[in-house]
Amino acid sequence: MERLKILVVDDESRMRKLVRDFLVKKDFDVLEAEDGAQAIDIFFGQKDIALVILDVMMPKMDGWQVCREIRAYSTVPIIMLTAKSDERDELLGFELGVDEYISKPFSPKILVARVEAILRRTSGFSADDVLRAGAIEINKAAHEVTIDGKNVELSFKEFELLTYFVENQGIALSREKILNSVWNYDYFGDARTIDTHVKKLRSKLGDKGDYIRTIWGMGYKFEVE
Repeated sequence: MERLKILVVDDESRMRKLVRDFLVKKDFDVLEAEDGAQAIDIFFGQKDIALVILDVMMPKMDGWQVCREIRAYSTVPIIMLTAKSDERDELLGFELGVDEYISKPFSPKILVARVEAILRRTSGFSADDVLRAGAIEINKAAHEVTIDGKNVELSFKEFELLTYFVENQGIALSREKILNSVWNYDYFGDARTIDTHVKKLRSKLGDKGDYIRTIWGMGYKFEVE
């Protein structure tokens, strides 16, 4: 089986080596970039990168801009690294389509566990695993969503969120439960992350966005009329 490629972007060579060594031990193929501009060149030159680990503060082009450039063309999972623990930074990251957010200093073992969890979720589904809810069809193997037969482009986390809603149709889901299930139990983020993603997901689903109903003071419920 061909090894999955991971792009590690950080201007600190010591940090890149630390992350690379842990990933290589887990049999990943690791590519490195020391600044944002180099990261863009490598990402679009390779075409088959499975996941990007991206530092925020870098010369030439910061992590936010790299994320914007990648998201304009790809839904590849992105893990953002930052020395800041500012809530506004975290919310901006999720607005831009970041899938996980880890503050420095961090445990390399935890980072690798996050990488493995994301890649398991993107590639570990059976080929015939198709979910349907009204006009929405989710092909978990192909990671595709269609509405009335037309493809809908979703980010990795938007896809996971929609899948979670469809798998729990008719059930009132608290923000905390959604956060724990979709972002993993060890993600210590703000529950407003959910509202940000739901807003974007509703927009992309068009009039089918009404399937996601707000339960005031609690969370959401997915119901097909």
